[in-house]
Amino acid sequence: MTSTGLTRRTVVGAALSGTAALLTTAALPLPRADASSESLPPLDPTALQAAIDDLEHPPSTAAQLRVGGAAGRWYGTSGIADVGTRRPVRAGDKVRIGSITKVFVATVLLQLVEEGRVELDAPVTRLLPGWLPAGFSGVTVAHLLNHTSGLPDHVGIPEPETAEEVFRHRFDHWTPREWVATATHAPLKFTPGTRQEYRGINYSLAALIIDKVTGRPYREAVEARILRPLGLEHTVLPGEDPRIHGPHVHGYLTMADGRLRDITTYDQSSARGEGDMISTTGDIDRLLVALFSGELLPPDLLRLMFTLPPADVRMLDGSPARYSSGLQQATVNGTTLWGKTGETYGYKNAAFSTRDQRRRFVLAHQPTTPRNGEETQMVARVADLLTRNS
Repeated sequence: MTSTGLTRRTVVGAALSGTAALLTTAALPLPRADASSESLPPLDPTALQAAIDDLEHPPSTAAQLRVGGAAGRWYGTSGIADVGTRRPVRAGDKVRIGSITKVFVATVLLQLVEEGRVELDAPVTRLLPGWLPAGFSGVTVAHLLNHTSGLPDHVGIPEPETAEEVFRHRFDHWTPREWVATATHAPLKFTPGTRQEYRGINYSLAALIIDKVTGRPYREAVEARILRPLGLEHTVLPGEDPRIHGPHVHGYLTMADGRLRDITTYDQSSARGEGDMISTTGDIDRLLVALFSGELLPPDLLRLMFTLPPADVRMLDGSPARYSSGLQQATVNGTTLWGKTGETYGYKNAAFSTRDQRRRFVLAHQPTTPRNGEETQMVARVADLLTRNS
């Protein structure tokens, strides 16, 4: 895919790459305790509020930030949840969380590994016969989880160049088989395990493996294994429903004439398993606590979520690998953070924590003009405030 338009695939990939660049990603896996977190600055509520009150960089309609951990707690909001009613954002308002969905999927798949129902080195072609060409037999479950599969780019999907075109395609519907087929028309881009490239299709396939192994939609597995045990009552896997139900923050895009148009309702079928979930900052914070504390995975499998590929495995642009099995790593002001960003039209999120959980944050905001790099500005300044000692 080479388009630089507003296609959701392009926007998400650019946001992740841009955030990683701004946060200065590190190359080495983090040990159990992160010594750098000892030097965390005290919270500055005034500066944090100012960071999310700046709804011009990037242009946004709303923001909310939840900070947790032993080094201090804070919660703040800015802007409005609904342009029509002018209702302010409230704690408990749902948002689309985009690629943070991958944390849930990776956790469930690793739980199935723990139970002996899936093997990390199992070829995807064996687990999902008929879904991938025979020439893709070198791609394993582990390659999907840490984005080292080498799967080719999508072919034949919409590439909107304007906000108006985004709306024309907002209800395009894809079956899982149709979507996977768009990424099978070319050879593998590299030998699996030798390079890293962030690709949503890896997690579309991971969700299909969960379907196959459990005998039920991945949605039900996530609900049974994570949402209900942790009491994440505001987290939703919408399935075929393009709407958000209950109190939520609306997402908007700026049209060519300058007016805002509501993009909240959007068919998420192409994001199944990789970016289709809905949640709240509170629920995502609870997920981080449970995951990092070992409530969801045994130590040997949890370690995979904090282990990057070997140093000789680089991103396609030559930079160090930054994705583990389900998380991504970033270093800001010398502090190593683990977590995930996520974006879809009208919504941008970041959920990160030090490994020892002395500092966690979940940021959700609603950019209206997603462009390569610009939408990362709020994430970068919040991360800077939470890690920089003056």
